[in-house]
Amino acid sequence: MTRPAVEVADILRAQGNSFLDRHRGQLRFQQLKVMRAILRCRTAALGGHIDRCLRCGKDWGLSFNSCRDRHCPKCQAQSRQRWIAARQQELLATPYFHVVFTLPHLLNALIRQNPVELYNLLFRSVAETLMEVAANPKHLGAEIGFFAILHTWSQNLLFHPHLHCVVPSGGLAPGRTHWIRGSATFFLPLEVLQQVFRGKFVDGLEQAFAENRLSFSGLIQHLAEAKSFAEFVRKLHRNQWVVYTKPSFGGPERVLRYLGRYTHRVAISNHRLISFDGDHVRFRWRDYAHGNKKRKMTLSAEEFIRRFLLHVLPKGFVRIRHCGFMANYQRSASLNICRQLLDMAPIVRSTEITSTSSARLCPTCHGPITVVERLNAVQLRWRFVSKCFSDSS
Repeated sequence: MTRPAVEVADILRAQGNSFLDRHRGQLRFQQLKVMRAILRCRTAALGGHIDRCLRCGKDWGLSFNSCRDRHCPKCQAQSRQRWIAARQQELLATPYFHVVFTLPHLLNALIRQNPVELYNLLFRSVAETLMEVAANPKHLGAEIGFFAILHTWSQNLLFHPHLHCVVPSGGLAPGRTHWIRGSATFFLPLEVLQQVFRGKFVDGLEQAFAENRLSFSGLIQHLAEAKSFAEFVRKLHRNQWVVYTKPSFGGPERVLRYLGRYTHRVAISNHRLISFDGDHVRFRWRDYAHGNKKRKMTLSAEEFIRRFLLHVLPKGFVRIRHCGFMANYQRSASLNICRQLLDMAPIVRSTEITSTSSARLCPTCHGPITVVERLNAVQLRWRFVSKCFSDSS
């Protein structure tokens, strides 16, 4: 892939200090940390390493180290490939559905002030909704397993929290005696999912309020009063709670290709950026509300940075989770039962996950490339100074 003409780091480098001056005291520490990481990513500030091909012995020179921050547009490829490689043996020989649960925008301000509490509530409400509706004999009557991925953005970088769930079409019968096959064209009734999801999330929200686990300040400070919060809850019940199912993926191979697009995604990739003139940023986006049309948007650098930082997650927050029989504590045993019932070979765990797609190959001989020397920032500086003296003598 060609190097993008503009990067998020370029915008932060040019306008980041001005943004900090205007918004001093309004940013979380984690947002400041992400800005710093992106600015330092693949620069001498993080040190570097020297690569060499193990087959032909060619040195590929010095490369600066990556920041490895999960919000950085330049640092997700290897993490994504490793995660997909780990999932490869966990996929079952059955069609899969993509189900998306979206929170009403009425909740946005409250979520931004209580991200850990309400993102966790979102995961819990969605997991319970899918498992309960699927377990109902009127629908599927089975125990299901799935994973869910949190995204907080829309294509134009506005705050839009939603959960992407990848669910097999079918599940384990009660007692795990056989596999119940679902339809390849219909998963679960959307109206039922919407009602149950809304009920569970609002109930959890009311419980969090009753237990004083929510913070209120600024424009939503009035919600700290019981009467105002009760009215807010009534509005939530009247609001539209969007749940939709995308068409079935088919088999596991198509699921893996899909996962490559959705896991470890950041709010905006560098390749969507078109131009930056020092004051304004122009980028591509898709307007899903109007037929998935391709559009272009121009924002001031300040507004672009503000929107980008909306999507910085709290430190340590897990944004990809496994639920049902895919939950971490039982995943291996449950998947082996599923594979046996589906006439698939059992999972064979290796001590090290390998993936040809994630291996770095020499452009000359296609042999494996490895790191032969690592240099911290101080060592890099001294090497550069030594080279300058050597060249001048």
